[in-house]
Amino acid sequence: MAVADPPAVALPPLAEARVVVVHVPEQRRFEVRVGGRRAGFTEYFETGDRRVFVHTEVGQAFSGRGLASAVVRRALEATREDGRRAAAVCPYVSRWLASHPGFEDLVAPGR
Repeated sequence: MAVADPPAVALPPLAEARVVVVHVPEQRRFEVRVGGRRAGFTEYFETGDRRVFVHTEVGQAFSGRGLASAVVRRALEATREDGRRAAAVCPYVSRWLASHPGFEDLVAPGR
């Protein structure tokens, strides 16, 4: 499911816009919002004690601002807080985990 790009508008610099990441458990995803608008998300499913991340996406109008990294970091932190392990089917989450030390304890063995 693609993130629908918002109508063309001038976006404020990221430093001026409020960026928040929220957990939307009924949709099994974490969303990153910029100035109140959904900019992207990372989706997951849960099995046992694992939260398996399957897809991460940021709308084209919001790309290049580090928002995918922000939503993945917060999703993984929340996974740790929830006492779960993380598994990555999503290539972005997999690459993120490989390049960010400090999350090794969170990664579930295997898939």
